[in-house]
Amino acid sequence: MLLEVDGLVKRYKTKDRKVVEAVKGIGFSLEAGRILAFLGPNGAGKTTTIKMIAGLINPDEGDVTVNGYSVSGKPKEALREIGAVLEGSRNLYWRLTPLENFEYWAGIRGVSRKVARERGRELMSELGLENKLGSTVQQLSRGMQQQVAICAALIHTPSLLLLDEPTLGLDLDASDRIQEYVLKLAHERGVGIVLTTHQMEIAQALADYVSIIQSGTLTLEGLKSEVLERYAGRSYLFELGAVASVEVRRKVEARGGVWSSKVEFRVVLDDPTDIYDLMRVLEPTAIVKMVRETADLAMIFREHTRMASASEEALRGVTS
Repeated sequence: MLLEVDGLVKRYKTKDRKVVEAVKGIGFSLEAGRILAFLGPNGAGKTTTIKMIAGLINPDEGDVTVNGYSVSGKPKEALREIGAVLEGSRNLYWRLTPLENFEYWAGIRGVSRKVARERGRELMSELGLENKLGSTVQQLSRGMQQQVAICAALIHTPSLLLLDEPTLGLDLDASDRIQEYVLKLAHERGVGIVLTTHQMEIAQALADYVSIIQSGTLTLEGLKSEVLERYAGRSYLFELGAVASVEVRRKVEARGGVWSSKVEFRVVLDDPTDIYDLMRVLEPTAIVKMVRETADLAMIFREHTRMASASEEALRGVTS
């Protein structure tokens, strides 16, 4: 395995000195040449986990191993295997050119200036940006800046790449170029990639594996194809002819329904015959449309995080 995450735990103290576990024993692995979509709502522990993998924060328990090197035991060796583009972090210096950025970041990794310049020109050429080597980063478009950041993360030829929201805020052309390049890195170059994103269509297009984290715990993981197959044919879209009453809305939600508008909701049913019970709940509201949907990651993510949230609420009610 290229990446092995074993029992990561991270605790923080709140202002009133209560201890909160942001990450609760997370564990997963990733082979070289594969892409893992590491998904979760805001505050789920996703970023904390990624930062522990990148060696930016230390876990309270557990360890991360990259290409056989422990991040806690042999940090220099392990971190040479990792490249990262983290949303909200300084990945580039805007007043420098791409080449100057490559030299700087490569130097931190122990790569010579000559090798950094050669490697940088090669990477920029692959993305069609060789004519931007002398421009300052602040002169480039948002999409170009993100592509340069990925080049900078690859300048020391890492075996593992961490990408946090790599296509957020980009136009379609820039997003497509980055997606194509990410697939090339994994499937042709053998780079392992951990991708975090809120754009489920990007995750579905790129990932080989999917893991969903909720409240610091992994609630779903597996091959993307198997995860999609698990939910295939169980999702239904309902459109009503009028706004449902508060009572009806609550009954629908109690059966797992997620409202996307005042007259439309989706529901995942374990037993197809449950649909008859649901239709009785909706009476006398007219049903304009009922469609059995093909499963996608967006639907699975909504359903899974909703179920996890409901379980947490129930647990709080029992312990309060």
